[in-house]
Amino acid sequence: MQIFTYSQEMSPTTPDSAAQASWSRPTPSSASQSAATQWKDVDVISLGRRVRHLRKSAGLTLDELGAAVGAAASQLSLIENGKREPKLGLLQQLAGALGVGVDALLGAEPPSRRAALEIELERYQRSPLYESLNLPKIRISSRTPLDVLEAQLGLLRELERKLNEQVATPEEARRANGELRRMMRERGNYFPEYEAEAQKVLTAVGYAGGPLSQHLISDIARHLGFTLQHVGDLPHSTRSVTDLKNRRIYLTHNQRSDHDPRSVLLQALGHYVLGHETPSSYGDFLAQRVATNYFAAALLLPEHTTVEFLQQAKARKEISVEDLRDAFAVSYETAAHRFTNLATRHLGITTHFQKTHQSGIIYKAYENDGVNFPMDHTGAIEGQPACKAWTSRAVFDVPDKFSSYSQYTDTVNGTFWCTARTERSSGGEFSLSVGVPYQHVKWFRGRETTARATSRCPDPACCRRPPAELSDHWAGSAWPSARAHSHLLAAMPPGAFPGVDETEVYAFLEAHSGA
Repeated sequence: MQIFTYSQEMSPTTPDSAAQASWSRPTPSSASQSAATQWKDVDVISLGRRVRHLRKSAGLTLDELGAAVGAAASQLSLIENGKREPKLGLLQQLAGALGVGVDALLGAEPPSRRAALEIELERYQRSPLYESLNLPKIRISSRTPLDVLEAQLGLLRELERKLNEQVATPEEARRANGELRRMMRERGNYFPEYEAEAQKVLTAVGYAGGPLSQHLISDIARHLGFTLQHVGDLPHSTRSVTDLKNRRIYLTHNQRSDHDPRSVLLQALGHYVLGHETPSSYGDFLAQRVATNYFAAALLLPEHTTVEFLQQAKARKEISVEDLRDAFAVSYETAAHRFTNLATRHLGITTHFQKTHQSGIIYKAYENDGVNFPMDHTGAIEGQPACKAWTSRAVFDVPDKFSSYSQYTDTVNGTFWCTARTERSSGGEFSLSVGVPYQHVKWFRGRETTARATSRCPDPACCRRPPAELSDHWAGSAWPSARAHSHLLAAMPPGAFPGVDETEVYAFLEAHSGA
């Protein structure tokens, strides 16, 4: 049964050949592509083995084939061993000398079972997995016994399977997240391809402006060929479950959720619209999560109307995340995220965002304005403590929780203005903060604030190291019992669907399949 689930938590995933749910559209077969198109994606290992197979079938030596195409035997040997990519002209000469078309040399299927084994083993030996083992490479030739190829491949396949079963480490997750954030920073957190897909959907259902109603969202699901089912027994590890077999999306009846039910549905549809396949790595999973979140936000706050709203606010020097939230009937967090998508591209404003827990730990962050977020050696920001002088920390102590709190902060990277407010969820109280460098503050409501702080972080004396008088008085006389953050030690769940109990999901779908 084909499914796609949207999980509660961010967890790593590993490939599962038995559950490869694909959202991809059909693509042209290799046979229908031109030789020039195929040439762009040539597999030099497969090509080399095919040339060798055809040469031997023709009874030619390397010297004889080289003479026929005007190339040295040593050059052809490198091509056959997948160590050199021939130019298109030489490829055409080889095809002519071997009596086949160019397409035959570029075919996807290996010419024989032995060639298939040789290709697979060569790919393994060139992979990061094999490199990490520090083992010598086997020289693959026509004299390598078949049983040696099979035994070596069997060992490598089993090793890869064992590694794929292992859970991702927190460090792997942090590295993948850091790489993704660097890419987002380079693009100004703006993805025109997702904007375009969202606009196609909105145009198809006749969106005319304003907040995206529940009725219009139902029209979107229907337009994409899905029916919606609200149930009371949705698997605990999911926010939605999509049944591709019966074209149904299951959502919960429960309205007491930290997530906007509209966003949950739109994210589920985003996997389909954006053509996602089952993630092959934790990095893939994170990238897909960013993509579907972006797609959902681009539907809830469409680019054209949102940019027009923000440009008008900029002209009045009254940009406000609260106004954006109210105009499109979304959460403050969604409005803040959407502002970061559009601010640099359409307003010429660099910015930063952070979601910080009341304990001071940063849960989400983005920046392209040079603010000095704390980060570990992997480049990860999430999980790091925010400076106590920052707006994201100061807002927790503000008595007025109804209004947003604005503050200027002088940092080692310059002065930044930030506006923040707090929101409660099942995970506790969080602050949501959006900020800009001083030169951009003139466009924002709240710039008249007199609140100001100084941050010297990453200097430990700023807020990490206790003041000397406190240390002198209490050092050696305090023994706190730390609150255990068990989630920091817990293994991240593996599986084709991140953090999801697949047995529970399959049982759920089986129970509802006749509904």
